[in-house]
Amino acid sequence: MKKLAVIFSLFALVCSGGVASAYGKYGKDSAECLKYLSFYKDHYKVKNYKDALPNWRKAFKLCPPTANQTMLIDGTSLMRQEINKNKKNAQLRESIIDTLMMLHDLRMQNFPKMKSKAVENKTLDMIQFRNGDKQALYDICKEAIENNKEKTKASIFVNYMNCSVELYQAGRLDIDTVISDYEYCMGFLDAALAKNPGDENTANIRAAVENLFVSSRVASCENLIAIFTPKQQADPGNLELLGKIANMMRSTEDCTDNELYFTAVTALYKADPNYKTAYGLYRMFSSKGDVDMANKYLDEAIAFDESDDETDAQYYYESAVFNHKNGNKAKAYHAAQKSIALDQDGDVIGKANMLCGTIWGSTSCKGGTEIDSRAPFWVAVDFMVRAKNADPSLTEEADRLIGQYRQYFPEKAEAFMYNLTDGDRYTVNCGGMSAVTTVRTQSK
Repeated sequence: MKKLAVIFSLFALVCSGGVASAYGKYGKDSAECLKYLSFYKDHYKVKNYKDALPNWRKAFKLCPPTANQTMLIDGTSLMRQEINKNKKNAQLRESIIDTLMMLHDLRMQNFPKMKSKAVENKTLDMIQFRNGDKQALYDICKEAIENNKEKTKASIFVNYMNCSVELYQAGRLDIDTVISDYEYCMGFLDAALAKNPGDENTANIRAAVENLFVSSRVASCENLIAIFTPKQQADPGNLELLGKIANMMRSTEDCTDNELYFTAVTALYKADPNYKTAYGLYRMFSSKGDVDMANKYLDEAIAFDESDDETDAQYYYESAVFNHKNGNKAKAYHAAQKSIALDQDGDVIGKANMLCGTIWGSTSCKGGTEIDSRAPFWVAVDFMVRAKNADPSLTEEADRLIGQYRQYFPEKAEAFMYNLTDGDRYTVNCGGMSAVTTVRTQSK
C-alpha cells in the first residue's frame, strides 16, 4: 500500500501543475532534481532497477516534466517492470498502469516533436496492459496511425481493425465506418510494402488484417452491394470508388459474380488497362464460367510488364488451378511449371508441384506401349517428392498419393522386355505434356 500511496501522490503532483515552470528547466529545487536524476540514472545504466526506482520517484517528484525526456522514457520501462511484478495485486497493478499511461501523456504534452513515438508507445502498452476497453483502444490506435501513417508498428493495424469489428458487433460503429477503417489500414500497409517489398512482417500483418476483415463477415457481399450500389449510381465515373468496390468485392468470399462487380471491373479496365484490371476481368469471367474469356484476361494480366515475378507466379498458379478444374490439363501443367520457375519466396512451389503430380497421376497415355501407359506415374511421384520437400505441410497428402501411384509401376520383368532397368532415364510425352523421369519397377 505504501507503493500505492506514492503513485497517487505522483498523480496529485501532476494534476496540481507540478513544479512551477517559472523556476527554470529543473524547477524550484534544481539541485535536488539534478541529484536524483543522476542517482537513478547511475543505477538504471547498470540495470540495478531495484535501486533505480526510488531515486527515479524522487527525481519525478522534484523535477518538472520538461526537465528531462529520458526521465519519462525510463519511467515507462520501470513501470512496466512494476506491473509485471504485481500481477496478483489487481488494485496496485491498475494504479501502476495509470501511472504508465500518464507518463506517455506527459511526454506527448511536453515534447511535441516526439509525440508520434509517444502515442505509438502508449498504444502498444494499452494493447498489452489495458485492452479491455475497446473504444479507448480503438481511439488510441487510430491516433497512432494518424501520427505515424505507414511507419506505424504493424501490429497496431491488427488491433485497430479488431476493435473496429468488435465495436460494430456491439452496435457502436456502422458498416461504412468499419469498411473505411479497413481501407485506411490497407492503404498504409500497402504504402509500407511498396517502400520495403521484402518486409515479411508487414506482409503477414497485411494478410492478418485482410483475414480479420473477411472472416468477420462485416462486409458480406450483400452488405457491399447495398452500400456501394447507390454510391456507384450517383457517381458512375468515379474511378477511385470503382477501384474500392472491385478490391472490396475481390476480398469478400463469393462476391465476384454480381452486376456491381462486373460494372466496376469493366469500367476500370476501359479507363486504365493494367495487370490489376485485367485480373479483375479474369475473376469476373471465371465466376461466370466463361473459360475462354477468363483465360484471355488472366494471360493478359501476366503479360503486363508492371506485374512482378511473384505476382506472375501467383497468377500462373491460379491459371493452373482454374484450367485443371475445367479439364484443360496441358494448359494447367504448363502454367504450374511457370509458377514454379518464377516463385522466389516459395509461396506456391509446393502446391504447384503437387498439382503437377496430380495432373500426371490422372493422365492416361493411349496408343503407346504398356510402359508408356505407366510412365506418367513415375512423373507423378517425382512431383510429389518435390512438393513435400518444398512444403513439409504437404507431406502426409503427398505420401498418400505416392503410395497410390507406385501400385501402377511396371514389374521388373515387364520393364526388361522393353530393355529398361531401374534408374534409366525415360522421356514421357503425353497429352501435350513432356517430362524426363526415372524408371522404377515393383517386384511381385
